[in-house]
Amino acid sequence: MDDSNPKPTRKSLGKGIFLLPNLFTTGALFAGFYAIIAAMKGHFDTAAIAIFLAFLLDGLDGRVARLTNTQSAFGAEYDSLSDMVSFGVAPALVMYEWALVNLADVSVLWGKLGWLAAFIYTTCTALRLARFNTQIGVADKRYFQGLACPAGAAVVMGAVWVCENYGISSHEVIYAALVLTLVVGMLMVSKFPYYSFKDLDLRKRVPFVAVLIVMLIFVFLSIEPPTLLFSGFFLYMLSGPIISLFRWNRNRQRLAGSGE
Repeated sequence: MDDSNPKPTRKSLGKGIFLLPNLFTTGALFAGFYAIIAAMKGHFDTAAIAIFLAFLLDGLDGRVARLTNTQSAFGAEYDSLSDMVSFGVAPALVMYEWALVNLADVSVLWGKLGWLAAFIYTTCTALRLARFNTQIGVADKRYFQGLACPAGAAVVMGAVWVCENYGISSHEVIYAALVLTLVVGMLMVSKFPYYSFKDLDLRKRVPFVAVLIVMLIFVFLSIEPPTLLFSGFFLYMLSGPIISLFRWNRNRQRLAGSGE
């Protein structure tokens, strides 16, 4: 399930389903499937862009459902299956076809590690989605437990897009690609807290400088989208361990203070 989707309601759907939010979910699923096709043809930059498009559509379906009051159990399950393809199977296969497959040229053992890393990433995505689905209504909505799978896919595909954009051969970064794939997969099933942005109210008044910052982000995004997107999601990926480190240090100081 997309981590931005609301808790499904028990509203009876009769013999039909809500069309509008499921159209966005279907679009995200199509983008993920298209990324696989593009990777099979060697168009890895196109595949990465397709995953980011799936990320955008996946973020919209839950918001559209809330705005139109069309949440449903069917939509939640459909969205979860779509996420598994778009942010689990598709990124793993794209990364494998782009870089990890080249590990077979090093040795047979490294070749097996390549496809096993892609499988581990896919499995971690499935586990992340299953854990999120079982924690709806229980976990703190302000933070995700573990890196959200859409953000994880954005990090992996952002790396592919940056390398393709700057003409960096996948043979030059095969070991880095292997490590990144495994690290992102492990962070998705970790217990590190990641800010969910769910308590961010866009209807509130903000300082004028905030509008300028948003404008600058759009300017830089239009100039160098792969670099900015990868940098942003990579920093977000690091935020989980950093938040945990700060919490651990704060608790340690509190315990030390209470012991004096």
